[in-house]
Amino acid sequence: MIYLAPLLHFYQPSTQFHRVLKKVCNESYRPLVNLFHEQPHAKVTVNINAVLTEMLDEHGMSDVIDGLRELSEMGRLEFVGSAKYHPILPLIPQDEMLRQIVQNHQTNKRYFGKTYSPMGFFSPEMCYSREVAKPIYETGHRWLILGGVACPVAWPNSVIHQIRGNGQTLAVFFRDDVLSNRIAFKQTDAKGFIGQLRSFGGKTDDIYVVTAMDAETFGHHIRHWEDIFLAEMYEALQPEPGEEGPRRGKVERLVQSVDLAKEQSELLRTMEVAKTGEIRVVTISQLLELFPAGSYVEPRASSWSTSAEDIQAGNPYPLWNSKENLIHQLQWQHLKIAIELTRKAVMGAGNDAAKNYADLARGLLDRAMQSDQFWWASRRPMWDINLVNRGLMQQREVVFNAYKGIRLSDLSEDEKTEAYYRVIVSRDLRTKITDQLFIL
Repeated sequence: MIYLAPLLHFYQPSTQFHRVLKKVCNESYRPLVNLFHEQPHAKVTVNINAVLTEMLDEHGMSDVIDGLRELSEMGRLEFVGSAKYHPILPLIPQDEMLRQIVQNHQTNKRYFGKTYSPMGFFSPEMCYSREVAKPIYETGHRWLILGGVACPVAWPNSVIHQIRGNGQTLAVFFRDDVLSNRIAFKQTDAKGFIGQLRSFGGKTDDIYVVTAMDAETFGHHIRHWEDIFLAEMYEALQPEPGEEGPRRGKVERLVQSVDLAKEQSELLRTMEVAKTGEIRVVTISQLLELFPAGSYVEPRASSWSTSAEDIQAGNPYPLWNSKENLIHQLQWQHLKIAIELTRKAVMGAGNDAAKNYADLARGLLDRAMQSDQFWWASRRPMWDINLVNRGLMQQREVVFNAYKGIRLSDLSEDEKTEAYYRVIVSRDLRTKITDQLFIL
C-alpha cells in the first residue's frame, strides 16, 4: 500500500488588500472547501495561519472558517499549528517564536473550537534551524514537516525519523519536493501524478509520500486547478472500486468551458486509473499509526524554496535573508532595532502613559515580523516595491511607538539617549532601503 498525505497551506499577510483577499477567497478558498465537502472519502492536512483566520472573519468571509471547521468535525481535515503572522522562525529570537506559536493556537482555537487540536506543526515557508524545535516541543506538538532538501539521510518512505533535544522527541516528515513542485507549477496532471505514485510501490512493503503546497495554487495561481487536478486525483483514489464519483459531470463541463476539449478524454480516463486499492489518502498524523519510528536526525537549515546549491553556499533562506541581497540585510537590521526598542519600552513601562505606547509597539511588532516583505524583496524573481515598503512602514510604526513609550518611561536619561541613537540608525536604514527601491 502507498499512503499519500497531502498538506495545503492557507496564508495571506496582514498587509494584504481587501480586493486581493476577496479574489483569492473566491478563486481558491471557497472552491477548495466545496471540493472537500463533495468528496466524502477525501483526507487533507491543513495549515491556516491565524492572521488569515482573523482577516477572513473581519472581511466578511467567515463561511470559509465555518467550512474548514465542518470538514474537521467530519474527520476529513486535520489542522496543524504554525506561527500567527507568518514570520521566518529561524531568523527571530526564540521567545518571539514561542509567542507567535502560542498566539496562532489561541486565535485559531477561538475560531475553530475543539476541532483545533494540532498534533503537527508547519513552520512558515518550512524554514528550519535547530533552534526552532524547542518552542515546537514546548507547545505540545508531536511532529514537524520540512522540505525534502532538509533531509540529511537516505530518503525515508517506510520509517518516520525523529528530532531529539532537551529530552524531548519530535517526529519529522519530509515533503517530496519534486512531486509537490510538479503539482504547484502544473508540470503534471492527475493521471501522471498517480502513475508516479504507483511507480514508487514495492511488492510487499508499505510506503508513504507527503506533498505540500500553497492552497492558493488551486484556483488562484492556476485557474480551475482544484477541479482539473485535485478533484480528479481524489476521484481516482476513492476507496470503492468501480464507483463513479459525483464530480465527473462537473469536470466534463469545466473542461469544455475552458476550451480544453481536446484534453477531455485524457482527463476523464484518470477516473479509472487507481481504483485498485494500491494508494490510500490519509492525514499526516495517521502516518504515525502506520509506520515505525526511524533514527534520530539533524535536519539541514533550509526552507521549502531552498536548493542544494543554496545550502552548499551557506544561504539556507535565500528568499528571505540572502547574504547577497542588500535590501534583505538592511530590512533585518531595521527589524532588530524594532525588537530591541520594543523590549526596552515594555521593560521600562512603569506608568500608564508609557505602558500604552509600549503595548502598542508590542502588538505592532508581532505583525511587523511577517515574511512577505522579505519575499517580495528577494528578486528571485519576486519584486514588489510597494509590498516591501508596506512592511517597512509596519516596522517604522513599531519604532515610533516603542521610542515614545521609552521617552515617557521611568528609564534613566542615559537609556533614553541610547534608545534615541537607535531611532536615528533606524531612520538611516529606512532611507537606504527606500533608495534601493528607487534605483533597482
